[in-house]
Amino acid sequence: MMRRALMLRVLMYGAAVLLTSAVAFTAWLLTPIDPELLTRPASLGVTLTDREGIPLRDTRAPDGARWRWISLSEMDPVVAAAFMAAEDRRFLDHDGIAWTSVLRAMRDNLAAGRVVSGASTITMQTARLLRGHSRGVVGKMQQVAWALRLERHVGKDRILEQYLNRVPLGQGTIGVEAASRLYFGVSASRLGPGPAALLAGIARSPARDNPFSAPERAAGRRGTVLRALETGGYISEAQRALADAEPAFTGARSKPGYFRAPHFTTRVLAAHDTFGTVRTSIDWSLQHALESDARQVVQSLAEQRVQQAAVVVLDNASGEVLAWIGSPDFDGERGQVDMVVSRRQPGSALKPFLYARAFEMGYGPSSILDDIPRTWMTSTGPYRPRNYDRQFRGPVRARVALGSSLNLPAVQLTDAIGASTLLDVLHRAGFASLTRGADHYGLGLALGNGEVTLLELTNAYRALANQGEFSPVSLLLGGNGADKTRSVVRPDVAALTLDILADADARLTGFGDAAVFAFPFPVAVKTGTSRHFTDNWAVAVTGAFTVGVWVGNFDGTPMAAVSGIAGAGPLLRRAVLATAARRTPGVLPSLTQLGATTARVCGVSGLAATPECSAVNEWQLAGASPLAVDDWHRDGAVVLPERFAAWQAAQVQRTLASATAPPRASHTTGASLTLLSPKHGDVYLLPSGPERSVATLALRAIGGDQSAPLSWSVNNKPVVSGRWALAPGTHVVRVSASDGEQVEARIVVRDQGN
Repeated sequence: MMRRALMLRVLMYGAAVLLTSAVAFTAWLLTPIDPELLTRPASLGVTLTDREGIPLRDTRAPDGARWRWISLSEMDPVVAAAFMAAEDRRFLDHDGIAWTSVLRAMRDNLAAGRVVSGASTITMQTARLLRGHSRGVVGKMQQVAWALRLERHVGKDRILEQYLNRVPLGQGTIGVEAASRLYFGVSASRLGPGPAALLAGIARSPARDNPFSAPERAAGRRGTVLRALETGGYISEAQRALADAEPAFTGARSKPGYFRAPHFTTRVLAAHDTFGTVRTSIDWSLQHALESDARQVVQSLAEQRVQQAAVVVLDNASGEVLAWIGSPDFDGERGQVDMVVSRRQPGSALKPFLYARAFEMGYGPSSILDDIPRTWMTSTGPYRPRNYDRQFRGPVRARVALGSSLNLPAVQLTDAIGASTLLDVLHRAGFASLTRGADHYGLGLALGNGEVTLLELTNAYRALANQGEFSPVSLLLGGNGADKTRSVVRPDVAALTLDILADADARLTGFGDAAVFAFPFPVAVKTGTSRHFTDNWAVAVTGAFTVGVWVGNFDGTPMAAVSGIAGAGPLLRRAVLATAARRTPGVLPSLTQLGATTARVCGVSGLAATPECSAVNEWQLAGASPLAVDDWHRDGAVVLPERFAAWQAAQVQRTLASATAPPRASHTTGASLTLLSPKHGDVYLLPSGPERSVATLALRAIGGDQSAPLSWSVNNKPVVSGRWALAPGTHVVRVSASDGEQVEARIVVRDQGN
């Protein structure tokens, strides 16, 4: 009796334990799964691509794995089909456990005396990948339990996505996206049956069956999976035969660890906490071309002590960065300096924002500014700015002063509107690098004594193309929202500023007829050179994109008197043309559509023209005050305002001194015919490379009999256009007026390669 009672008690306790366990298991099974378990790992590696999906750079996860994530909807459907055919052909039908396979595995394992078959479904494998279960009996039981729970709460599609993104596939790859990029050089969204079957064949034994370590075994497994795909109805017999005929594997089509556009991709990784495959804004075709151009231009300027260059190209509408070259080469310590975001003095490149703000305050393109010697007393002592060419031109219209980048008028304008006003508009234009107060920069701010970055400068010019609206740049495809914009200047003022920068005639006074900036479509251009020739800048704005270029030396070593046109200009030209070959440049903003009208103004006084003065057409913004009638021209003479008296007297003294000086060996001036370009004794350096095609000389003269056009010849051969293509050697350039007067100049053209 006592034994029977004891047995009954044991049975009751056992039943209670089983019942309690069953209830607990059922409750656990019914409990929703913690969403964190299925969250994409935060430590995933990143694949950065260009805007078309071309890989730029791969980074690994912190544990060294190549891990990329791709949604099931983005994958080629044949990828999931291949893994189901290879690993779990009844995946879509079972509840997480293939019970017939479990019984068969138990029979085989008992017969072998060891584990030879696991009978693991994709759901069970996913449970192990998520939870890290061991491969023993206890681990297998845990997989079964978790498989049942996953099926109840997660669903087939999400289980399949988790599995395909977590399954190891050899060579340190985790998931089908990383493996596809390593083995085939494409995303898993672009795989066909053959590559998908090869990946699925690796899953069972990644170390043994991957194509790097065992290409023949991998090919055999691929064939097995292809036949399973056909048997399962995922592909047709013809598709299977076609895939079977393809080479199974010919070696990685792309090396793991891309490192294209290094400065740009480094910036993306620093700015965006992201993972998986990320499509950036870069146009790799353009980027690659401009990297080559930067190297070639630097090599061509080596004799002028130029070692480095940088380029950035922005899409005007979206702010997307289309190209970003921080240095010609990334190798070595110097090459890793990114001059797109390094701060340097921009020289005259800030002047357009000074003039734009002045135009908003009532100045106009015909307003007269003073290009005369002057000293400003400042808190740091007397300030005596000079022009680049050390010359003074007296009264100049604002259009000419900006187009020719004259320094004295810019300082005068800064003094008039205030350095704080200029600093304010520069801050609105995005120059965050200008962190000091207006008192620190003073009047020299207009001439670029503050340090800015090439990216800031280029994006500020982009604001002028966008009706005066600033918005940040975008490193990723998709651009920026309109809510991130702010006004820099009025739309009509921005358009007027670009109109001046696109005016080749306005540049003549300071730069001559610069062929490097002669484009077959509208382009607004500005250059800048810092003190002591340590930095060259050039920016070009079209209707569709903006290009910024820097040329110089990272260590601040001065270049050999290289101006913005000679240094940054050739690289800017290449960059603009290369970008225009890939996207339509468009047109600059229309002043007419913004309410501006044209007026005839006197070229000397900028006032409303009279019959006595030489007149030019000039824009008048809507609401501008009417121009006063010119009163500088009286009785056939020009009477300048009193403030120009000292300068005018100096000019007269120079003229008298020149008239009484002994004749020089120059033939540039006849009795009334004056040769402006070229000058006698000029020496020209003929560049190498693509710049050679635009290496032309402007032929310009004034005076002579105006009843007929002037005639030109070089070495006694007629030149019918206003430009002559440079050729090595010594040449005689002659201009003839209709009355027989002739003036000539002897010049020398040297080949840069000699």
